[in-house]
Amino acid sequence: MDQESPKNSAAEIPVTSNGQLEDSHEHTFNKDLKRSLPVGLGLSETKITSHGFDSTKEGVIEAGPFPGSSASPKSSVISPSTAAASRLAGQGCDLIIPTGGRAQQKSGPVVLADEVKNPAVEKLELVRKWSLNTYKCTRQIISEKLGRGSRTVDLELEAQIDILRDNKKKYENILKLTQTLSTQLFQMVHTQRQLGDAFADLSLKSLELHEEFGYNADTQKLLAKNGETLLGAINFFIASVNTLVNKTIEDTLLTVKQYESARIEYDAYRTDLEELNLGPRDANTLPKIEQSQQLFQVHKEKYDKMRNNVSIKLKFLEENKVKVLHNQLVLFHNAIAAYFAGNQKQLEQTLKQFHIKLKTPGADAPSWLEEQ
Repeated sequence: MDQESPKNSAAEIPVTSNGQLEDSHEHTFNKDLKRSLPVGLGLSETKITSHGFDSTKEGVIEAGPFPGSSASPKSSVISPSTAAASRLAGQGCDLIIPTGGRAQQKSGPVVLADEVKNPAVEKLELVRKWSLNTYKCTRQIISEKLGRGSRTVDLELEAQIDILRDNKKKYENILKLTQTLSTQLFQMVHTQRQLGDAFADLSLKSLELHEEFGYNADTQKLLAKNGETLLGAINFFIASVNTLVNKTIEDTLLTVKQYESARIEYDAYRTDLEELNLGPRDANTLPKIEQSQQLFQVHKEKYDKMRNNVSIKLKFLEENKVKVLHNQLVLFHNAIAAYFAGNQKQLEQTLKQFHIKLKTPGADAPSWLEEQ
């Protein structure tokens, strides 16, 4: 027995038949128990309660007078056991250790919540990402203008975009000239109408030249009527071309601008990835390369999507443009030819062919009954 390794005296506690500790080991047990207790809690103030598996109090050191001690009991509860601590937390009690080292219970719920995100921090993060993206794109644009950076070019798509922009300028010029013609024609029709009224008045007041003034009055009124018909056809032509140029083509060019912005972002992040790949690969650069690869992939998908959108819109625009301009050019030609040929029936037939209704002067004005 003397050759065995020494054991902790607190691990084996001899107990008599009536459950009391033997006096020979009492001193050793008390010494070890004092070492395991927190500071401020005396041995005379505690007792150990042991329970079985079915007990609800497991591993709890309760405050109270130790057998054989005359000290008064104190109301401190300490739970060194993990299971007991979890039960206390489940019951909604917070364990507070004051300065004196004694545990007290404070009623109140235990709140376990995730960290609340600060809106100001989120905004600063968004501003930081936007600033970084703007810096990269600006650097890419400057590099391209200085001839130092490379840019991704789709030759077929770029050619179609250039043709569209050139055609838009030409259509805008036609639209401007047609509007000028409409304004001048309106003034001429207004003058012819006034001239016809003047001839008709002189025809009534001058008996010697009654027939001559009458012929001229009828001619000017007929010219004014045909001019109004031609003016209606020209205004319809202007409205259709204006819709094509300032709405349909403009919408396509807006998509083209978004495509160009996506292309610049794609090239900017592609350049960053190429620079990182040319550099050394170590523990510091590998995370940066991986992050740059992810950003590059995101902007590449965005670029491919915008390129497909532009291609589809250019295709539909070309079909719509041919259809609209074909009808409008036929209308413009037939109306101008019939007007200057003096063919009133052909001019009216042209308007009926394209379902153009002329507005009677004063037709939009409400009647005196509606005004009441």
